[in-house]
Amino acid sequence: MSNQEYDVIVVGAGNAAFCAALSAEENGSRVLVLECAPEDLNGGNSRFTAGAIRFAYRGVEDLKEVMPDLSENEIAITDFGTYTEDQFFDDMFRVTQYRTDPDLCEVLVRNSFTTIKWMREKGVRFVPIYGRQAFKVDGRFKFWGGLTVEANGGGPGLVDSLTEIAKSRGIDVWYQARALELLFDGTRVGGVKIRKSGQIMDVTAKAVILASGGFQSSPEKRTRYLGPGWDLAKVRGTPFNTGDGHAMALNVGASSAGNWSGCHAVGWDRNAPEYGDLAVGDNFQKHSYPFGIMVNAEGRRFVDEGADFRNYTYAKYGREILAQTGNFAWQVFDSKVTHLLRDEYRIKQVTKVSADTLEGLAEKLEGVDPDGFLKTVKAFNESVMTDKEFNPNIKDGRGTKGLEVPKSNWANPLDTPPYEAYAITCGVTFTFGGLRITTEAEVKNTDLQPLPGLYAAGEIVGGIFYNNYPGGTGLINGAVFGRIAGRSAAEYASECSD
Repeated sequence: MSNQEYDVIVVGAGNAAFCAALSAEENGSRVLVLECAPEDLNGGNSRFTAGAIRFAYRGVEDLKEVMPDLSENEIAITDFGTYTEDQFFDDMFRVTQYRTDPDLCEVLVRNSFTTIKWMREKGVRFVPIYGRQAFKVDGRFKFWGGLTVEANGGGPGLVDSLTEIAKSRGIDVWYQARALELLFDGTRVGGVKIRKSGQIMDVTAKAVILASGGFQSSPEKRTRYLGPGWDLAKVRGTPFNTGDGHAMALNVGASSAGNWSGCHAVGWDRNAPEYGDLAVGDNFQKHSYPFGIMVNAEGRRFVDEGADFRNYTYAKYGREILAQTGNFAWQVFDSKVTHLLRDEYRIKQVTKVSADTLEGLAEKLEGVDPDGFLKTVKAFNESVMTDKEFNPNIKDGRGTKGLEVPKSNWANPLDTPPYEAYAITCGVTFTFGGLRITTEAEVKNTDLQPLPGLYAAGEIVGGIFYNNYPGGTGLINGAVFGRIAGRSAAEYASECSD
């Protein structure tokens, strides 16, 4: 296989990677996308997402620009609300405990709407997330938590759409082409050494964009960086995000940044496979916990299930579940709220038990002390502030009094059979530690200067998320910085050609 010349090489083939590739191409570059996975498993973590994407919008007129086929009937029966840039900033600051890099955060928020419009103009179709982000009250759907839009067809639809658009634009995509190291002359990055079809070859380029995801698929790296016990977590997505991009960049002097001991981790079916299953997709997740309680092996509650909308707690509660005895928990609901459970609770591959009495349920909760569970439920039921009205669309203030672990909203006594419970463990989505970049997506070296020819976007970038993240921000983060990285790399490549 002979050496080949490109202007820009993109390592990875997910959302961030293809946004980078399309941006570089529209700015005049000849682009190659390298994907280590086979074609049927392409797309990295993006293929495993539900496709929700967060961005700032002023109202339904903005949403119509992103979803031009939004019908008048849909608009009439829906309160889409607004999600301003200020609200987006507030969410980012609050959930990251004010640690998010202010410059990168500003780029993310300020460019979120123009970027999703750009994706739509490229041909990606978006639809409202009726099934997961809106409840019907008094005949109208009301969206909550700042998240209203998903890619048509979810993550697989997003990846397939971006791939098709890229290929139609003349962008080359090589599958089962694993990047091994960056070609570096001591001053600038000029390509990638790869293994393809059993052969090692150098592919030269004027610029390289790393969009190869986090390191969550490596049990060794999870344990090294996240800490003991993280090798036991399930991985929600692709088995191919093993941190190779991080290692290649660090080996040529890139600077690291961000929360290397932190990750996006959620409640995930206890008996899910080691890595994601595309046949099930995102449905191993179990995100309706705000409407019930979660108990551990001792039968005790250990988090405030109603602290906030699930968008702002789900990405950190996986860590709490992993820390419990046996690394598991059970989510428990009664029949007053089971109609509110998300679609993922109704799949065939679910670890579920049910009973007509709490005592009967207690005996079925595998690994849980039944006496401890019944004691917890009794205390919980007696503590609920029933004078406040239950409302799933707002933080209703219907909480508890006198409990060591309070529930702040959506508290209901567990008193109406039949009862249902779902076994969960920790599912890792992506890691937060990564490479340090400029606001132009240039990778910085250890002298904190741009490393010529090297750019990064998506989950491989550090400094944006800490401890937690607002739901749907991963895809817009990849898209915003992917678009910037593609433009920056194309401009650099053009300068190199002059």
